[in-house]
Formats: sequence, C-alpha cells, structure tokens
Amino acid sequence: MIYWIFLGFAIVAEIIGTLSMKYASVSGGMTGHIVMYVMITGSYVMLSLAVKRVALGVAYALWEGIGILFITLFSVTLFDEPISALKVLGLVILVAGILLVKSGTNKARKQVSPRGDNHATA
Repeated sequence: MIYWIFLGFAIVAEIIGTLSMKYASVSGGMTGHIVMYVMITGSYVMLSLAVKRVALGVAYALWEGIGILFITLFSVTLFDEPISALKVLGLVILVAGILLVKSGTNKARKQVSPRGDNHATA
C-alpha cells in the first residue's frame, strides 16, 4: 500500500513541477524554477520508490498519463491555454490506455503442482 502512496506523491509532484515550469516562464521569477527543480526531483525519487513493488509499466503509465491529464486540465484553467475537441479525444484515449495497461497486469498466483511443488505463475 505504501508504494501506491509513493506513486501518488510522485504524480502530484510531477504535476506541480511541470506547472511551476510554465509559471516560471510566464512570471520570469526564480520561485517557479526553484519549485520546479524540487518537485521534479521529488517526483523521480518517489517514482523510484514506488517501482519497488508496483509494476514498472503500470507505475510509469499512471505517473505520466495522470500527469498529462491534470497538467492539461490545469493549464487550460490556470494559464488560459486553448482546448480543442481533438485534445479532449486524446485525453479520453489516454485514460483508456492507462486503464488497459493497469487491467492487463496480473499479480503472480501460486499454484500447487501434482508433485506438491509450489510454482508462481504470471
């Protein structure tokens, strides 16, 4: 469970870091850059902790996909960036892809063979 929390923190840190990058480019101040460096670094640290128990493909799909989704939504609301039907379609397909990657990952199950040996199967 803690590894999923690490992944959640990694996603939040990535979103904040990327939005801070945009804020820094708009405002011209150093605060946005400092927040960006700290949050992006924290995001990678948390992601590296998460992948100790969360499958790499699932962790990366969630980290990047949810990040893109929320960064796009926040950039539209906070920075008045335009959104088109094509972008919305892309976000819908992105969410569908994340769900497919997540649902396609099964945990290993233990099976007992007729000889009594325990085997983990994927």
